[in-house]
Amino acid sequence: MSKKRTLDNFFAPKPQPSKKPRLESSEPASNHSTYPFPIPQFPPHLIDGLGFVPATEAKAIDDQPDLDLLYFQPYIPKDIEKELFEFLRNELFFYRVKYRIKRFGVETWINTPRFTTVFGVDETTRFDGGEGGEKGELLVDAKTGRPVEKTRYKSSPRPIPGCLDRLRRITENTTGEKYNFCLVNYYADGKDSISYHSDDESFLGPDPAIASFSLGAKRDFLMKHKPVKNEEGKETPVGKLVKLPLGSGDMVLMRGRTQGCWLHSIPKSKGDGAGKGRINITFRRAMVRGGTDNYYRYNVGEGGVYVWDKVRKEMVERREAVKKGEVDDKDFEQAEVSEAVDGERVVKECQMRGI
Repeated sequence: MSKKRTLDNFFAPKPQPSKKPRLESSEPASNHSTYPFPIPQFPPHLIDGLGFVPATEAKAIDDQPDLDLLYFQPYIPKDIEKELFEFLRNELFFYRVKYRIKRFGVETWINTPRFTTVFGVDETTRFDGGEGGEKGELLVDAKTGRPVEKTRYKSSPRPIPGCLDRLRRITENTTGEKYNFCLVNYYADGKDSISYHSDDESFLGPDPAIASFSLGAKRDFLMKHKPVKNEEGKETPVGKLVKLPLGSGDMVLMRGRTQGCWLHSIPKSKGDGAGKGRINITFRRAMVRGGTDNYYRYNVGEGGVYVWDKVRKEMVERREAVKKGEVDDKDFEQAEVSEAVDGERVVKECQMRGI
């Protein structure tokens, strides 16, 4: 009997140590009158993991005319990239943007083929500091420190929430660049895409540096040189097509003449990641007011707010989620009145300062 018990004990599975519960951040969530709801801070274990970035050294890609890239494969450590993706998808709010343009004199509605959101303000303005290091409600002139006139922007700028601002500061340390805007795209599946374009708007200044992160499903990132006209005025191709298979946690820094001379895109996909979601985060620096209105127009637009539904596993419009009881209606009602409440607080703050 004793021998049998010994053999049983030998082949029995070893007891596994109990997993420690994940701790939530003790820091208050980021909130602002322009937010539909507060955005929590990263939990401690994600903050700890971000202390080990970049996970690999960057590969320089500059073997073609006017191309200047740094490719981190990956930048975010593998042991946190999945949870970082899920955190941002669960906690951020998005928009399915619709906007109007005129083509040949005819007004046309454009539906953006992905979910978007944006935070930040250009170099001419800043958010006055609030309590505990949180960004304040008041928009002030970057030079004078005085509140800006209401007519400065057509949009309603909002500060980068603490979680994304932490990643922004880390990225600045790695790249040696400065950023004041954070754009976030969510590609629900392989049908969501972005066509060839370049981020060469004048409000970004000459030779802008843009840091682009990929989380979630792997998607191809394509780049091609802009056509160049020859002596006869005909457009001729330059260089070869660049294809980067962006995986979760990867980061590409585009700098130098890249934006001015190259186009990039995320095409539709039917591959392994076609049925999975992907988040793209870009940090960039807008120099003048036009950049602020541009980013909010094309990344917020006139559509409704969308949030991730964990049960249905898809983005749903927030108003519909409230009606169906999938989102706390108290939180929604609070978000509806927050602008009025915070507006009153800003007025009181101005009065206290004698502004």
